[in-house]
Amino acid sequence: MSLRPPPSWLHPGVRLIEAERSVGWGEIAAQADAFEAAFRAAGGRVALPPRGVPALVAALVAAERAGVELRLSRRTTAAEAEIPHHEPGFAVLLETSGTTGAPKLIRHDFQRLRGRLRGATDPDARWLLAYEPAAFAGLQVILTALAAGATLVSAPGAGAADLARLAVRHAVTHISATPSFWRAFLLALDGDAPPLAAVTLGGEVADQPLLDRLAERFPTAKHRHIYASTEAGALFAVGDGKAGFPAAWLDGGIDGVGLRLRDGVLEVSSPRAMLGGDGGWLSTGDVVEVRGDRALFAGRLDGRVNVGGIKVSPEVVEQVLLDVPGVRDALVQAAANPVTGHILTALVVPAPGVEEAVLRAAIRTAVADLPSAARPRLVTMTGSIALGAAGKKTRKGTA
Repeated sequence: MSLRPPPSWLHPGVRLIEAERSVGWGEIAAQADAFEAAFRAAGGRVALPPRGVPALVAALVAAERAGVELRLSRRTTAAEAEIPHHEPGFAVLLETSGTTGAPKLIRHDFQRLRGRLRGATDPDARWLLAYEPAAFAGLQVILTALAAGATLVSAPGAGAADLARLAVRHAVTHISATPSFWRAFLLALDGDAPPLAAVTLGGEVADQPLLDRLAERFPTAKHRHIYASTEAGALFAVGDGKAGFPAAWLDGGIDGVGLRLRDGVLEVSSPRAMLGGDGGWLSTGDVVEVRGDRALFAGRLDGRVNVGGIKVSPEVVEQVLLDVPGVRDALVQAAANPVTGHILTALVVPAPGVEEAVLRAAIRTAVADLPSAARPRLVTMTGSIALGAAGKKTRKGTA
C-alpha cells in the first residue's frame, strides 16, 4: 500500500524523538491509518489519553481525515469537565491546566490554533518540548516543529534537569518554556549548553532579571516572551528584551488582537479565541499596571491572598524577591494563620556561592518598603522549587 501524503500543516521531513526513538512521517502515517479507522467507527467526538507526541500527531492527522472532534487529555484520569456543544467536523478540545479551579474543556478550530505560526521550512531546527504535549502551549510547539520539518525532542514527564541534559545531548536550537522552567534549566546547566538560536518564554510573567540572564547566557539567540491562553489562543509576542509589553498596544492592539484594561484587569479581543464564545472581549484575569510607556503584569486577580483583611498578590512580592541580586528563583505563597487568616511565606533559591546571611539581609531590605501584609513572614532557603506538570509553580492557600 502506498504511503498517503501528509496534511498541509505537516512537513514530510519532520522527525520526532521520544525515549530515544526517532520516527518520521512513515511511522506517523501508519499509526494515523489505524486511528482513522477507529475514529470513523466512533464518529462525532473521540478522546486521546496521554500517549506521547508521535501518537498525538497521528491522532490529529486521523481526526482531520475522519472529520471528528478530538479531545486531547492531559491526565490519565482526567476529571470530567463540561463538554461544550459542538458542530460536526474536525476541531480540537483542550483542557485548561486547572491551577485556579476545576479544569475546563476549550474547543478550538484547528486553523485558529495555527493562526500565529509563522516561518519557513527549517529542517536544521531542533526543538525541545518543555510543555505537556496536550496543553495549548505544548501543541503550539509541536505544530511549529511539524510545519518547519524540524526535529522535535520530547520526554513527557521529565523534569528541567533531565530536559537540560537532553537539550545538550541533542544540540537543541529552539526552546519555548515557562519562566519557572527557564530558571531551573539555567541552574541545571553544568558547563555545556545547547546551541540555542531561539529562546521563548510563556505561561507566566517574564521578569527582567531572568530576561537579562538568558540574554547573557545565550547572546546570539533570538529572545521573546509570548502571551497566550487556552481560551484566547496565541495573542502576541514581545521581542525587545523588556518585561511587560508596550503600553501603546492598549490603544492600537497588536497582530489583530485588541487589548484594554477594565478595573486594572487585561481584557482581549482575539481572532484566535476558542470556539463557542460570543466573539467579544474576554477577561484574562491578569492584573496589569501601566508605568510610563510600559504595561507590566502584576499578578492574577484570582491569586490574591487575604492577609488580615488586605488583599495582596504573591506574584508581585515574588517579583520583588527575584529582583534581589543573588536570588536565582523564588516562590511566594500563603500559609494559614490563626490571627490574620493568612500570611505570606517564601522559598528562595540562592545563586551559587552566595552567603545566606548576606542574602537574607538583602531580602529584608528589598521587602521593607512593601506594606506589612505583603512581607513574607518566613523565608526558607532551598536548592530548587518543584514545578507542576504544566511547568509552572504551584501556589496554595489563596483566598
